[in-house]
Parts: sequence; C-alpha cells; structure tokens
Amino acid sequence: MIRLGFLYTKLRVEEKLLLEELARRPNVEVIRIDDGESYFDISQNPCDVDVVFERSVSYSRGLYISRILEAHGLHVVNPSVLAERCGDKYITSQILVNHNIPTPRVLMAFEDEAALRAVESLGYPCVLKPVIGSWGRLLARVDDRSAAEAFIEHKSILGGVNHQIFYIQEYINKPGRDIRAFVIGEEPIGAIYRSSENWITNTARGGIASNCPLTPELADLCTRTAQAIGPGMLAIDIFETENGLQVNEVNHTMEFRNSITTTGVNIPALMVDYVLSQAR
Repeated sequence: MIRLGFLYTKLRVEEKLLLEELARRPNVEVIRIDDGESYFDISQNPCDVDVVFERSVSYSRGLYISRILEAHGLHVVNPSVLAERCGDKYITSQILVNHNIPTPRVLMAFEDEAALRAVESLGYPCVLKPVIGSWGRLLARVDDRSAAEAFIEHKSILGGVNHQIFYIQEYINKPGRDIRAFVIGEEPIGAIYRSSENWITNTARGGIASNCPLTPELADLCTRTAQAIGPGMLAIDIFETENGLQVNEVNHTMEFRNSITTTGVNIPALMVDYVLSQAR
C-alpha cells in the first residue's frame, strides 16, 4: 500500500482528474492536505506518507509547505527546488542562459531610473513582467518611453518586494500563437499551440488550444530544458522565432484541462504514474 499525500489549494478540474485517476489505482491510499486549512509544527513530521503530490495553486504556499515536508525526509513531487526554479522568472531565465538554451534576452534592474535605462537599451517594444506570477497577470508590453515611464511608476507605487524588481524581457513577435509542451521526467509527452489575437496567448486569458506535433527540434529543446531545470512534471512555454524555438517560461504545477483531448495523451494518468514511481 502506497500512502500518498495530496497537497492542494482547491479542487479545480485538474485536481479532480488526478484524484479520479488515483482512485483507479490499486493499493494507493490518498491523504488530502488542504494548504489553507492545515498548519504545521516545523519541529515535527506533519504526516506519515510515502510521497507527496504537490498541487497548490499558490506558489508561496506550495513552496514553503514542500520545504517543511522535505525537512522531515518526505519526498515531494515536484520538489521545492524545482518549484523555486520555475516559480521565479529570473531563476528560470538564468538557468536557461547558463545551459545555452535559447531564450529571450532579459535585463534586470532595481531602481526606477535604472529600469527605464534598461528598457531604452533593450528597445521597443519590450515586455515587463513580475518575477513571480502566473496566468499572464501584470504583464505589460511597452511600446514607447511614455508607456515605460507609466508602468515603472505604477510598479513603484504598488510597493512590495517583488515590485521593486524589474524583469525586462525582449519582445518576441509571435505568429499569433505560442507552444506549451508537457514533459514528465525528462520525456516530452505532447504539446499544444495556444492561439490568440492578443499578444498574451495563455488559455487562462482566452487562448485557443490545438495540437502541436512533437518535432525532433521541439522534443530536443524540451528534454534539454528539463535536464537543466531538473526532472519532474513540467509545462514549458516556447516561442517560434525566425531563428528557431526559444523557451519563454517553465511551469511546475502544470494545468492540462485543455490539453488531454487536444493532444490525445492521458496526461493525468502519466502524471500519477510518475508520482507513484517516486514513492519511497
């Protein structure tokens, strides 16, 4: 019998599909851990399980609870080190650059005037992003100096630690779509195009999903990215450019509700297989 801790914020479509898949597996007992209702004494082992399946919607909750669990010898999938590498856009970009994986150019700044000079150096249009965030929220395409000044001022007024960090990314002129590829372990299992008339193509923002063939170039890029970031269950966002494919971001708590039928791949079953294979 495998005792599996299922860490979650709320039961979205993805979590329900994963729990349904787990219920079909013999000799698996699922212990649900609500990341909002639970509290943790960091001096004690919080639960007796063989593996923890981390599905928190909140990046910070998932990261810190995973660290608490790991401190007591529990194996979390995906582990906190992988969550940190994916959840912080600077860390992701730095790893990609260090491993010679093609990715848009990024400049970092920490004061308003320096951020404006960085934007001017990179050129217009460019993209300003929060270093921590998802679903395309608080992204800004900056087309001229006036827009840059307004957005930088807005970030400064918002306050908070993350808004004092300016992540400025080269703008990639996408062909009305980008690619989201799914990797388990280090193996690509499928990919979708996300198409939209908007420059933000996230399906959470209205992007339309369609099947994307796993070409040798795409599969190789995904494998190298997983090797650089660390093996686990990853969703990799990729741009098509005139010079080939470039990795934009890597997601560690992947959403897949629009991708099962689109790719013809039973993504929740493969995810459950992987998590169970990591049980002690």
